[in-house]
Amino acid sequence: MSDDEPKVRRTLQLRFTLPSADSGQLVAMIKAATPFYQMFGNAEVRLLQNVDDPTKFIQVLEYEAREDWELNRQKMASDARVQAFLQMWRAMFPSAIEIDVYQEV
Repeated sequence: MSDDEPKVRRTLQLRFTLPSADSGQLVAMIKAATPFYQMFGNAEVRLLQNVDDPTKFIQVLEYEAREDWELNRQKMASDARVQAFLQMWRAMFPSAIEIDVYQEV
């Protein structure tokens, strides 16, 4: 991504519940996915665990992307790397995953 291309800053949240509070496998998967996250450009990843219900998690991905790429999410969703990442998530988490994308106002 060149410095002269218009960029937007986004925050992606993935909310999900695990069968147990053990986050070891999850942390390992997130670390292994680091190259994928960098596809978004300047990505920062955090994993939050609910204090009252330790089986609930939120993964926060803050990234900066080219404006034209971000505005065409359909194209991004069809990217082979995104599809492989989503398949990995679905295999690991049989329960529903809620995904929201936010922008700063």
